Amino acid sequence: MDFLLHHTLFSSAARDADAEALVFKDRRLSFARFAAAAARLAHALRKLDVRRGDRVAILLGPSIELPIAIYGVSAAGAAFVPVHHSLRPPQVRHILRDCGVRVLITAADRVGELAEVAAECPDLEHVVAVGETNRETDGGGGCPVPVHDWGVLCDAADETPPTDLGIDRDLGAVLYTSGSTGAPKGVMLSHANLLAGASIVSQYLSITAADRLLAALPFSFDAGLNQLTTAVQQGAACVPVRFVLPRDLVRALEAERITGLAGVPPLWARLTAPGSGLADADLTALRYVTNTGGAVSRSLLDRLRTAAPKADVVLMYGLTEAFRSTYLPPEELDRRPDSMGKAIPNTEILVVSEDGRRCEPGEVGELVHHGPTVSRGYWGRPEQTAAVLRPHPFPPPGGAEPDRVCYSGDLVRMDEDGFLYFVGRRDGLIKTSGFRVSPTEIEEAISAADGVREAAVVGVPDETLGQKVIAFVAPAGVDPAAVRASCAARLPAHMVPAAIEPRDALPRTASGKTDYPALRAEAAAAHAAPQAAAHD
Repeated sequence: MDFLLHHTLFSSAARDADAEALVFKDRRLSFARFAAAAARLAHALRKLDVRRGDRVAILLGPSIELPIAIYGVSAAGAAFVPVHHSLRPPQVRHILRDCGVRVLITAADRVGELAEVAAECPDLEHVVAVGETNRETDGGGGCPVPVHDWGVLCDAADETPPTDLGIDRDLGAVLYTSGSTGAPKGVMLSHANLLAGASIVSQYLSITAADRLLAALPFSFDAGLNQLTTAVQQGAACVPVRFVLPRDLVRALEAERITGLAGVPPLWARLTAPGSGLADADLTALRYVTNTGGAVSRSLLDRLRTAAPKADVVLMYGLTEAFRSTYLPPEELDRRPDSMGKAIPNTEILVVSEDGRRCEPGEVGELVHHGPTVSRGYWGRPEQTAAVLRPHPFPPPGGAEPDRVCYSGDLVRMDEDGFLYFVGRRDGLIKTSGFRVSPTEIEEAISAADGVREAAVVGVPDETLGQKVIAFVAPAGVDPAAVRASCAARLPAHMVPAAIEPRDALPRTASGKTDYPALRAEAAAAHAAPQAAAHD
């Protein structure tokens, strides 16, 4: 029985050892070779004294080694912490320090730039470098902790599955997501959470061993990670891709006969743009595409369906704290293009009013998620966890202790048929390019630019990005180009404001706080975009 994440890999390898499991560029791994590589890494990590429950961060771009690292860390009994490869050293430092990472697996050419980060992470004991290593600059000369070569470390290790450590309620992964207070928070996922997510999605998308899933989303993103976990669980092929141009994705779709593609609105915008090659591509193998990570406008949805007329389009809604909550069956798309759909299998979705009642049809309330994918909360943040994960509002009979449910912070309404529609968010988080972005974190970066006295960041609807990041700064004499350049040096690209609006002073509320509603209204008027068709 598969009750830990890595069990699904070893089970799929036992069912069909020669089936293709991973494809990246010209490299192809069968399930047998994938499982053997993950087992070798697991044994190697244990020799580095990695213990049950330890956190191992993985900072790698799309590659063969990235999924091997994820399953190898799991087989070692540790929890993997996937870190998006676009993050700058300050963001990496926060993650490593926040959850006490003991081992960092990263590309050899990044070891040098992360040496200072390693020096400021007291729990970090080892770095594993993937790829060619320059012994003078990247080989650990400036790194305060031992640096191990991935190939040397793993080649000498046993490739038989290691003895299991742990149970399905143990911590399996920590995924970092931005919060309204600024610094990203680590969402703790158990092995049971990860396997439930894979099983549920595989069920409603009918994923089987015959499928080939293109992994265009990062594995540090819950929906991206799910492309890997569902493929491995079902014995399907997973094809990670590193792309610069839309044509790179189109070529992969054709060459690898991809059957399933998950994306976010910016990806669909790029793929359906003139010159992408999608209109002329042979997509006869593609049977479904799924949208996640933000709103998709009706015009964009129409372009996507025109480009892939034989593929089912499945709109989904979710949040990292509970993974996936709802999906819209393809047969409902024309009738309810604005809907988030209904609950995913084995999940209860409630709409709860401010006074704790079940909302009537048409009444706006907060979406509350109950099911096996509800996470274990935020790493090291019990108060914030308690605010989001609470007892079931309608406890079961008999005095049984109620399960914890996830209060999403999203306001929705339900129609007479039980279909849900997104209304808005309680907090000020911005969803852009598939990421949940903290305005506070961006404001801190803006405030470090020369001449900036105050900064306020808001999001406005955008057809391509989901939301566009707009920053207001004071005083009026600040150079917008210089501020953007300063931000680009400190933040990943998706967090750099699309526009900098200098002002003599920022508006205030009666209590003296920055008047964010006024700024949102001003930004929306100045940067208006077509209304979105569906929300995720």
